Amino acid sequence: MSKPSHIGTNWRDLRRVLRPFLATQPRRLLLGCLLAAITVLAGMALLGLSGWFITATALAGLHAATAFTFDVFMPSAGIRLLALGRTASRYGERLVTHDATFAVLAELRVRLFRGWARAEAARQLLMRPARLLFRLTADIDALESLYLRLLVPAAAALGAALLAGTVLGFMHVAMGLALTLWLVIAGWGIAFLVARRARRPAVRRAHGVETLRARAVDLVAGQTDLVMAGRIDAQREALIAADAQLAKADLALNKLEAAAGFAYGSAGTLTLVGVLLVVGLLVNEGVIGAPAAALALLVALTATEPFAALRRGALDAGRTWLAVRRLAPRMTSADEPAATAKAPDSRLALQLEEVTVAHDGSCIPVLTEASLALQAGERVALIGASGAGKSTLLAAIAGEIAPRSGSVLAQPACLLTQRTELFHDSLRDNLRLAAPEATDERLHAVLQAAGLEEEVRALSTGLDTRLGEGGLGLSGGQSRRLALARLLLRDVPFWLLDEPTEALDAATAHDVLDRLARHAGARTLLIATHLRREAALADRLVCMNQGRIVADLRRGSESFDAALRSLRPD
Repeated sequence: MSKPSHIGTNWRDLRRVLRPFLATQPRRLLLGCLLAAITVLAGMALLGLSGWFITATALAGLHAATAFTFDVFMPSAGIRLLALGRTASRYGERLVTHDATFAVLAELRVRLFRGWARAEAARQLLMRPARLLFRLTADIDALESLYLRLLVPAAAALGAALLAGTVLGFMHVAMGLALTLWLVIAGWGIAFLVARRARRPAVRRAHGVETLRARAVDLVAGQTDLVMAGRIDAQREALIAADAQLAKADLALNKLEAAAGFAYGSAGTLTLVGVLLVVGLLVNEGVIGAPAAALALLVALTATEPFAALRRGALDAGRTWLAVRRLAPRMTSADEPAATAKAPDSRLALQLEEVTVAHDGSCIPVLTEASLALQAGERVALIGASGAGKSTLLAAIAGEIAPRSGSVLAQPACLLTQRTELFHDSLRDNLRLAAPEATDERLHAVLQAAGLEEEVRALSTGLDTRLGEGGLGLSGGQSRRLALARLLLRDVPFWLLDEPTEALDAATAHDVLDRLARHAGARTLLIATHLRREAALADRLVCMNQGRIVADLRRGSESFDAALRSLRPD
């Protein structure tokens, strides 16, 4: 497992992550902090008033005169009011804070997904899908500690310190000021020290969970290949090693949690002893009475409890800062993905000028000074050997890869990739990725156009039929037809097709191509292929070699026919 990197998070990153919190639910977030403080203050007042009332009642009962004149109704009413108010504020605090947090986390996931939808953003993470999933789930979930376990307890602790200092300040100003300063310094000081000590083990635990999850997925998903290669034992040992590292980090955090609990307990004991000594002197000097002394002791006792709630947030601080550092760069993206640029001439569907593309971290271009123009309604095939740059060119046109130089001007386009991407969800939801508002009638219409409608109606649950992981439950031909139906839902004038019938049998492939050609209508088609049956749809063949466009052939010429014959037959 790799060593954790430096996790010093600057304030700029923190502001980027806090911005959605403040923009999405500002009033609810502030209300949650206020309710948390009210809950703590009501609890302190309830215990303090109860102690004062019991002590005062006991002293009043020592003499007949005071026993009859002592007012028991106002204090008892106050106790009932505080008890009910504390319960109501606690319920409201839990409801408001969690509802606001979930709404903010949902917004963060949307913003993060949009940030990664931009050119090149997720290309490296796609090589490790477990890591991408971890960013969208665990890293986002870790940010809830920022509010629920840090900001909310901090607001409650501050309110407790101010209330305790105010109450004791009425008895003796110096005692109130000293208690407030002690609570702030000791309470937040312990939390700060715990956060510093827990930073490294918290980061190690985060890396450990991620590594353990990835290796477990690799073991389960690739067990057949691992057995055939004789690597199953090595993978199992790697999984055990990752689990051991995770257990080591958990042990370190558990020790810190125990130490933090001891520190807060000791601070609470010192607080109580100090207040007891001062109150005893004040009672002895006649400054305050016994009921006020009981009130002061119980308020001081409860004042340290809110600070102890910071312990969990301090332990999670390292994990939270790591999530902030990972996610902040993508939070700078605009709310909406950048739109594909329009072609400058309405007669053109595409205009490339000297486009050069290279992957991140590489200085070797995979596409070099490519220039190409397509008239609206043209059907063009990109041909060339594997690795010639066909898929890269389509990705650049679709906006999935940002060019290093040159310009890409295109009409709104839709890319049908070589690999059919289907999700572990219903047929309906897989289709609605292309058109979220599509009705069932429209879905059945595109399924019929793709040649899959009868098979879907034959299913007992129809459009509600759930697919397995990666589209499990459909054959290769059915998966491709479903992808075609999804393409038909996109009302765009430009289709980018990357080997649309690869790995299909001849009969299914020709049927899919016929349906594509029939429903394309006046749309512009750009097809990346090395198959003759796909290139036969085109009126132009654009030949590529080693990332360069080397020839542009039109139907009717001998070179066009020769190039078409050179492609792989069915």
